[in-house]
Amino acid sequence: MSAPIPVLPPRPGDSTTGRASGAATTVAARNAAAIAVAVTAGHFINDAYGAMLTPLTPALQAKYGVSIAAVTLLSSVYSLTSSVLQPLLGIVGERIDRRYAAALGPLMTGIGLTLMGFVPWFGALILLVAVAGFGSGFFHPAGAAYVAQHSPPDKRGLWASLFSAGGTAGMALGPVFAGVGLTHLPWFALIGVVVAAVTFAVTPSGVQKARRLPLRDYAGIFRGPLVWLWAMAVLRSLASMGYNAMLPFMLLARGYGAREVAITLAVYSVASAVGGIVGGRLSDRLGRVTVLRSAIMTTIPFFAALILSSPANWWFYPLTFIVGAAVNASIPVGVVTAQEYAPGHVAVASSIMMGFSWGFAGLLVFLVGALADATSPTTAALAALSLLIPSAIIAARLPEPAKVQFS
Repeated sequence: MSAPIPVLPPRPGDSTTGRASGAATTVAARNAAAIAVAVTAGHFINDAYGAMLTPLTPALQAKYGVSIAAVTLLSSVYSLTSSVLQPLLGIVGERIDRRYAAALGPLMTGIGLTLMGFVPWFGALILLVAVAGFGSGFFHPAGAAYVAQHSPPDKRGLWASLFSAGGTAGMALGPVFAGVGLTHLPWFALIGVVVAAVTFAVTPSGVQKARRLPLRDYAGIFRGPLVWLWAMAVLRSLASMGYNAMLPFMLLARGYGAREVAITLAVYSVASAVGGIVGGRLSDRLGRVTVLRSAIMTTIPFFAALILSSPANWWFYPLTFIVGAAVNASIPVGVVTAQEYAPGHVAVASSIMMGFSWGFAGLLVFLVGALADATSPTTAALAALSLLIPSAIIAARLPEPAKVQFS
């Protein structure tokens, strides 16, 4: 009786193994793309909800019979819970299943901000807006972490910029949603419910695999180059916010009205999304720090020219597009840089750059308004612009992060 013929495992070069490996790679790539699309859709609708609050403040003031200062407090409360506290929420997000944070974010924000006209008293409205802000604060670090961990390492900047562009597009559409008024606003909550359900179905379950730290030790993540990167982002954000805050007053003083302001802000928002995508892709090829430094430094002279011009000049809107694209090209690049500085804690690093930097700048923007009262809106806008100089200097001194594999 002859001995049985041994069956050898397929060699790595065999066609069957190659086909199986290729199929697995294709499936993984499709899953990664589906995750990125889902959380980008979540970013879009979440930020659209957030952008409804400011246009609705006059209607809320009339409904609840409160002062302008009181109704303005709603924006401060939302900024506090959605942005300033975002690093803390990012830490919490590392300790729970991330898919819950990614799905519940747009759901909480949507329900909270679409029901603003249906609570019985103003104190309850403040609480409702705070809860909506917490939803946004939970979503952003979780969504950015999903994009970072599932994007190809050589296209990490591009994917991050597309995720960022989703939020920018949402902010541009939010005021359109607000135009339906408080009574019909709850219908838009259905969009958040659908997006939340899709996100929960598509995103994988899991938590950050890095070693968990005691809460007090998380402060150690915020050190070294990440601190300087955050400082650069705060200065850049304050310059951009200062210009946006002064724009209506500058154009009003030059004889223009709400139409020109709306067009200018729309052009600036679209340019921000385009600039973020271009900047993210360039950072994959040229390096993160190179793009951060170049985007900020090249913006300064064009930004100064924009502040000193008006819609009467044919170049005003093209220049608005150039400035909006250039100054915001560094936003997604900064997020990816922070993630690569702290690869074991991408959610916390993302929250520091997306929420804490913008929130901190938002707390300081009133200083630009105070300077405008003492001088003029144009002077205040130029002073805000000057903050790009130290921002560029900081960017030039940052070390290039290693393109590591995220856990």
